[in-house]
Amino acid sequence: MTGVERDPRCWQVHRLDLGIPAGDLADVLPGRAGGLASWAGGSGIRDGQRFLIGPEGRPDLRVNSCLASAKWRNLDEGTQKDYTYSVGVWLNFLVQLGINWWEAAEEDAQEFLFWRVTDPENEQSVQTNSFARDLAALKKFYKWMHGEYGIFNPFEDFDAPRIIRRENVKWLDPGGYTRWCDLGLRGLDLSGRPDPWWRGRNEQRDVAFADGLYGNGLRVSEWASVMLPELPAYSQRRGYYTCDLADACAKGGYGHQYWTPRSAMKGVLSYVEGARAAAVRRAQAAGRYERIADRRLVLETHGTESVTLEGVRGGTETKRWNDIGPRTRLRLFRRGEYGLEPVALWLNEDGLPRQGRGWEHTFDAANRRICDLGLESFSCTAHMLRHSFALKWYSIGKLVHAARLGHLNEDELRDFRDQFGDVWHLVQTMLGHAVVETTKEIYLEPFRNLDVELLLAHAEGFPVEVFMANVFTGHPRVRTDPLAVAR
Repeated sequence: MTGVERDPRCWQVHRLDLGIPAGDLADVLPGRAGGLASWAGGSGIRDGQRFLIGPEGRPDLRVNSCLASAKWRNLDEGTQKDYTYSVGVWLNFLVQLGINWWEAAEEDAQEFLFWRVTDPENEQSVQTNSFARDLAALKKFYKWMHGEYGIFNPFEDFDAPRIIRRENVKWLDPGGYTRWCDLGLRGLDLSGRPDPWWRGRNEQRDVAFADGLYGNGLRVSEWASVMLPELPAYSQRRGYYTCDLADACAKGGYGHQYWTPRSAMKGVLSYVEGARAAAVRRAQAAGRYERIADRRLVLETHGTESVTLEGVRGGTETKRWNDIGPRTRLRLFRRGEYGLEPVALWLNEDGLPRQGRGWEHTFDAANRRICDLGLESFSCTAHMLRHSFALKWYSIGKLVHAARLGHLNEDELRDFRDQFGDVWHLVQTMLGHAVVETTKEIYLEPFRNLDVELLLAHAEGFPVEVFMANVFTGHPRVRTDPLAVAR
């Protein structure tokens, strides 16, 4: 069991992990006897679930019933984590006011907005987009509470402040990304030579993961969830590989197609045959996989569509990859020539499946290394690569559309966009964003995919790196190669 906050006067967020010895619960749940598993089971808390302990170690069964509900568990892993944290922040805010959470009023919600976003005395204030996440979590929390216990929802008619994301969005152009990757992940020095002080051990894996993000635009949790059987077969004739992101692994359950360039896929497959295979052999020799009690055994895979598993209570069951979520995927193993091995694509150095949140440490370590090299303002996050992917493809779209449509006048261009969508429709499709207008979703979708395939066919050979370097150099939020600019 791991905790986020430790102040006994506050609500504490914990996550149940029955695989870690819990020891005595007296420091977290004073006066409560018995093991962690029995207490959690009696409270409806499941393994892997986050729950809240109130001030002085008093759990509120209503709060934790909500967190254990199907409505809450059906959220994807990242959203579930964020929403639980948001509820904890709200409950601690009410503690400071001396107000019970089940008696909170609309005025308290307004005060929460002021304190969370605007109050100059709050040193941990957040941007409006972060508060929007808090608001979504608390509306869901109180809606469930109202349905179960009739508790008033102070956020029901609450209007969130207008979200301004622009200040927080930053990009890397292709030259900037290559430099960041060389310095932070490959261990080169500022002159482009191998750094003798470099001590990285997971270069092949980390570069393959980052190249994939920059190449396909997935969110880090989505790319981290991909399984080996979901990878396409490598072919030198293909410039891009069309893949499918499972609904169960996509944000909001909105699975979609994504496209990975050949260079990135080559790096992924090289990692599979190189560093990953070595990690698996080490883990097999140490007997690590045999000691995993809750593993699920894969008996057969059926292309990229489905998989047959050993049943939990005997027998077998066949499930679509589309319906298997990230937590279950980390428990999938198959028997190979040398024994058990994980089906997950991305592994830790010890050969065990790598959880999505582990990639934050990879980016943090790379940024620290670059800062130590003297480039203090040159950093990158996993989500920046998603933004950068969008900027790159918007640039490609502009170049291709200019070549195809340069002879059209304004009226003809407007007619074309009305029928087939503009460049932003391309980017929206490639990022997998859900659309609001149902009509556009139904009638423009074939043309959007056609547009994507057309652009993929024309993308290679376009001077996109030169174009982006010329256009975005000097832009305050686009980071290009700082060494190239210096020269």
